[in-house]
Amino acid sequence: MFTGDSITDCQRLESEDGLGFGYPLRVAGEWGLRHPDRPVTWLNTGIGGNKVMDLEARWQTDVLDARPDIVSILVGVNDMGWHTLDPKGYVIPVKEFEAGYDCLLAPLAEAGTKLILIEPFLLSIHGVVEAGAGVVRIGAEERKEWRTDLDPKIQVVRGLARKYGARLLAADGMFAELAATTGPEYWAADGVHPTPAGHAALAAAWLRLVA
Repeated sequence: MFTGDSITDCQRLESEDGLGFGYPLRVAGEWGLRHPDRPVTWLNTGIGGNKVMDLEARWQTDVLDARPDIVSILVGVNDMGWHTLDPKGYVIPVKEFEAGYDCLLAPLAEAGTKLILIEPFLLSIHGVVEAGAGVVRIGAEERKEWRTDLDPKIQVVRGLARKYGARLLAADGMFAELAATTGPEYWAADGVHPTPAGHAALAAAWLRLVA
């Protein structure tokens, strides 16, 4: 099961198989090509805009009740930008982010579910982009503020991966390395949502962890 925010959701409700059009679909397709003798039921419960607290609210119904063998989680970018994009938002403290994320993982670990954690990422694109349904303009200053907020949350994800013995996909570092030769916009035009190449990079890295 893949779960998280819009990067995972990727219009899953509009897709025929419910996997969306991003990295979960690419993972499922590539796995099927490589391992026709190892069938897998793939599920996607990502919802655009979700933060850790939103996952907590639906965790039992959307994740635990399905009793998945493996859960892959990508969340955190909305925990970073909520106070910028939503008038009702606030800066989510690192401790609150950590406590909430831990609550997601604990029951899965207790059930023996294998965990894959994808760290949230932010690419240092250039210029100004519109976000929050086009009502907020995000430029260099906002991205600098977001980076300051995101870095300790990335460390939280890494720490939780160690705590629970989860496999970690270090996506922030991966994209920084990839962007060094191509420019960041090639992988995520707005710095957050991957392009087709960005989703392909995530899928390839995911498969390297488990295949």
